[in-house]
Amino acid sequence: QVQLVESGGGLVQPGGSLRLSCAASGRTFSNYPVGWFRRAPGKEREMVAGIGGNNIVTYYADSVKGRFTISRDNAKSTVYLRMNSLTPEDTAVYYCAADYAYSGRSAIQYNYWGQGTQVTVSS
Repeated sequence: QVQLVESGGGLVQPGGSLRLSCAASGRTFSNYPVGWFRRAPGKEREMVAGIGGNNIVTYYADSVKGRFTISRDNAKSTVYLRMNSLTPEDTAVYYCAADYAYSGRSAIQYNYWGQGTQVTVSS
């Protein structure tokens, strides 16, 4: 079993930055692919970034390429999402998800989820 806890969300002005953290406990997390997802009001959940257990980035959504950076520190069992140049369209609840094998974009394939952290971009 893997437990995930997100942190780092908050209110930020357009153009600002935030760094989200996804701290894991439980089984050998370092081998697990991890994805960051978000759900905006009235929209479906979407994957924004993914990283493999080998620290290779596997995915960025077109809407965040060049602005968001996913990384992980396996010594700390933590995956990060650095978000720059934020816009109101980035407002959403952000979730991290992990799975022992799956690293694709289908949310239902991930076995472990955090509780989410709210990101609000507004002036």
